[in-house]
Amino acid sequence: MAALAAASAALAFTLPSGEAAAGQVRPQQGQRILPAENGDVIGSESSAFHLDPLKAIKARATAHRIMYRSTDRTGKAVAVTGTVLNPETSPHTQRPIIAFAPGTQGLADKCAPSRQLADGTEYEALPIKRLLDRGYAVVVTDYQGLGTPGVHTYMTREAQGRAVLDSVRAAQRLDAVDLPDAGPVALYGYSQGGGAAASAAELAPVYAPELKIRGAVVGAPPADMNKVADSMDGSAYGAFFNYALSGLATAYDIDIDPYLTAHGRRVTNDLRDNLCTTQALAKHPFLNSRFLTSDGRPLTERLKRAPWDRIVADQQLGKRKPEVPVLLSHSALDDVVPQQVGKNLAADWCRRGATVRFAGNVVPGHIAATEATGADGLPWLADRFAGRTAPSTC
Repeated sequence: MAALAAASAALAFTLPSGEAAAGQVRPQQGQRILPAENGDVIGSESSAFHLDPLKAIKARATAHRIMYRSTDRTGKAVAVTGTVLNPETSPHTQRPIIAFAPGTQGLADKCAPSRQLADGTEYEALPIKRLLDRGYAVVVTDYQGLGTPGVHTYMTREAQGRAVLDSVRAAQRLDAVDLPDAGPVALYGYSQGGGAAASAAELAPVYAPELKIRGAVVGAPPADMNKVADSMDGSAYGAFFNYALSGLATAYDIDIDPYLTAHGRRVTNDLRDNLCTTQALAKHPFLNSRFLTSDGRPLTERLKRAPWDRIVADQQLGKRKPEVPVLLSHSALDDVVPQQVGKNLAADWCRRGATVRFAGNVVPGHIAATEATGADGLPWLADRFAGRTAPSTC
């Protein structure tokens, strides 16, 4: 066994090298062998879920870091990391698994949720704990490139959705945790995670038809990147727009250095290599891309020209029908993703015949509105697992 090159220092997983066995993916030069099926577990190790950075409070659940096989947007096999959390007690005969798609963490490997859950620094610890308190097992993906070699392909629709679906397969196949192989499943995410959960719901009928998904809770999804970029560039969350530039450039193999000044490259590298979300927002507040570009024009203008117009169009949600019920929660006072983006996604899904409940609220601010998503989402999930008919606002 050989250590996975450049993997996060917190992850001691390994990938086999040498000749590929039957059914395994034969590596290209410099690559490692991956197992045969998407969702297959590559490695696992015991971990912890701390609720505070002093590590004084532990969640009442076992925790296992995992590395599993998924595929990138092109269909190429990749290794992805994550965490499987299993509550100590549960009232459910067949314990449901929630695929929790995390919101924006950053691009640096140290920002991976699997690492932050163990360190007690994960800002979505509370909604994860609430799911565990209901007796649900929870699997939290790190997505492609966050905790493994390469740049995190932030906001890449297919890569994120596949990582979420394959995390469920990995949780079901993990020998260290006795979860039902074909039990009930749900998807849950807010912000970036809302987009990833929405993508997973759209992809599931073809990519993971065997999963028994009962529903998806989708909070504040960035379903239309043009509208989100216009809202975000130069705002208090401008660093997120820069994350998307790096993530999509990596996914589509585009060199962004020629677009940027030396200062722009320094800021972009700092965001990519060093800073998690809260640090990035504090160090680079109100980041406006026109102060980073070589031509002095905002990058939002470039998104409307080739090749970026096609790339942005590829990330659009709402072009495919989820076959499972969806709860879409979105605040009218969201200062990152305009509520109209969520309303448009709900309308697009309704036109395609999906069962969608749009739950609007007036909680002020993108961050605070996560609470409204949880308040609506928990009882809605309980009803889905109880087999009750899903409500629709279509």
